[in-house]
Amino acid sequence: MINSKMQKLGASRSVIRELFEYGKMRKAQIGADKVFDFSLGNPSTPPPNRINNTLIELISNENPTALHGYTSADGDVNTRRAIAAYIRENYDEKIDESCIYMTVGAAGALTSIITALVTEGEEVICLTPYFPEYKVFIERCGGVVHSVPTKDGDFSLDIEKIANAINEKTASIIINSPNNPTGAIYTEDEISRLADLLRLKEKEYGKNIYLICDEPYRELVYSDTKVPYCTKFYDDTLIAYSYSKSLSLPGERIGYALINPRIKNFKEIKEAVMGAGRALGYVCAPSLLQALITKCVGSTSDIESYRENAKILYNALTEYGYEAVKPQGAFYLFVRALEENAAAFSEVAKKFELLLVPSDSFGIGGYVRISYCVSREQVINSLPAFKALADYYKKERNCK
Repeated sequence: MINSKMQKLGASRSVIRELFEYGKMRKAQIGADKVFDFSLGNPSTPPPNRINNTLIELISNENPTALHGYTSADGDVNTRRAIAAYIRENYDEKIDESCIYMTVGAAGALTSIITALVTEGEEVICLTPYFPEYKVFIERCGGVVHSVPTKDGDFSLDIEKIANAINEKTASIIINSPNNPTGAIYTEDEISRLADLLRLKEKEYGKNIYLICDEPYRELVYSDTKVPYCTKFYDDTLIAYSYSKSLSLPGERIGYALINPRIKNFKEIKEAVMGAGRALGYVCAPSLLQALITKCVGSTSDIESYRENAKILYNALTEYGYEAVKPQGAFYLFVRALEENAAAFSEVAKKFELLLVPSDSFGIGGYVRISYCVSREQVINSLPAFKALADYYKKERNCK
């Protein structure tokens, strides 16, 4: 016998991955320059020079046995101290290394946190649209996704709808800001109101309701908008962080889970997160990458290229007649499909060699996600295809 749930997950890739694989096939058939792949959030901006230089320095000068050996289960103490110091300095949050658990990217952090906090039949509130893998992580441990819409238009938090969704089965709520796929950033006022609501609901139901913050895009902000540090607003908060986007290291899989020092039952929560990591098979996060982060914490890739890509795409597409949400952060443009069926629209876009992710798997219909962390050349060269796609739909409507 095999686990049919796991077999189904392995047999059917996510829509994002399916498009990515289709794109590789089309590039081999007609040439990479003729395919406009906006499917995967795979940074095109290279890591800062400091990353490569530090890697060379580490490999050249450090004891290889120590550099490539196991660290402590919760991560190298020097790495955790460096991260804690950075957070204290930049977010004025009183944490130390005991609050940090080094993980295999944000996915490792999220799966460990969710597995630690969610038991069979409990609900996790996910705000639509949300990253599709949340559903996989939650259902793997027997949890139930409770989808709650954000506000139409700007995708900000709808506190009233969240309040109506919380019940005796609610274990936690996941927020992602800057958001994938909308690029929205939740304001301090929104987070403060959410925190007030969660405190009220904790008293009402006599249980902890955890706020899980998924923050791989924290540094990718294109305005003066401030991304609130949620531990300062709500004690029962845990953060999942990744260096995949900020340092353009998605394939290296390095991140951490942060447990708020003021969380109720801190010791037990930390142990549960580490125990979940152990049960999931994570002995420790990659040791070479931990050593790298120790020396490079606070560095970021050049996000100006993303800002310019966003500007070019948003201005051009709205000129062509598309309705799009102007992104405040991350590197995604969320665009209303030119027909009600987003999946059908995505299929039509393929005829113009545009690979756009339909929004259905994000828990909402009618949109596509455009991942603009691609080369400037691809962005500019894709514009005629976007215009041709819009013209195609205008012609179809006129014919009808």
